[in-house]
Amino acid sequence: MLRLLKFILLLVIIIGATVGATMWFTSRDSAPAAAAAPGLVSQAPVQAPVVPAPIFAELDPFTVTLYGELRNRILYTAITLRLGDEASRKQVTDYMPEVRDRILKVLSAQQLPVIQTPEGRQALGDSLKTALTRPFVTQLPGPQVVDVLFTAFVVQ
Repeated sequence: MLRLLKFILLLVIIIGATVGATMWFTSRDSAPAAAAAPGLVSQAPVQAPVVPAPIFAELDPFTVTLYGELRNRILYTAITLRLGDEASRKQVTDYMPEVRDRILKVLSAQQLPVIQTPEGRQALGDSLKTALTRPFVTQLPGPQVVDVLFTAFVVQ
């Protein structure tokens, strides 16, 4: 019994020494940083920048005929616009018939071999972005279209 009591006491001393040494080493690591700049006032921790929530406008899918030399093909695509602000989303929603018309005109002018490559799709997205950032009326600036995202892209 005495032997078990000595073992438990030794175990408690070892655990206490381990915890004490850990606390001493961790407090010692933070002390040089404070001692290195004694004249400076401690600064508040740097907060992570606030990232605004993305603003998206999901459009109904588009189906256009691509005219080719040998045979015609059908392009089916779904597009989501990433916009810069709420005013741009409202403007896109208010002028939706004109938005769809501009997109259809750009899509129907595409050449099949071009849009089947990743570079061609990127160029198509840039063309759509350019077409959509033009003002709908002269009194208003055009919407801030940050990106054109293809959520579906099928050629048959």
